[in-house]
Amino acid sequence: MKDETDPNAARKAWLGLLARCRAADLNALWAGAALAPDHTVLRAPEVGSVMVRGRAGAVGSAFNLGEVTVTRASVRLASGQDGHGYVQGRDKVKATQAALIDALMQTDQADAIRAAVLDPLQDQMTQTRATRSAKAAATKVEFFTMVRGED
Repeated sequence: MKDETDPNAARKAWLGLLARCRAADLNALWAGAALAPDHTVLRAPEVGSVMVRGRAGAVGSAFNLGEVTVTRASVRLASGQDGHGYVQGRDKVKATQAALIDALMQTDQADAIRAAVLDPLQDQMTQTRATRSAKAAATKVEFFTMVRGED
């Protein structure tokens, strides 16, 4: 359930989008937008792991499912905004790009970044999800029972 009063909801949305997108898609949009912001690295990209927790059937007590590899990075723009990027896997470039986009989204360039990077990423992810759903629906089997003459 989304909290409509959360002041960080927009930031959570773009960080989540950056974390879930494909690295190749982000690289292409990054290059196409010709982004090269002046920045310093606060935390160089580093690979680690986080514990993933789950619930059987989405109910009941949570349990430790296992660890997932993540890469994180933090940057500071010359204008002072800090950006952070956490991505699944070992892609240091994607983590750095996510951190830079996070920082840029806190500047007056936010609308341009949204139009050049975030909106196309969201569109690609929506299209991918629709394609995957259509393929799954095509394999759906409908089972039915024919009525035999008996009661």
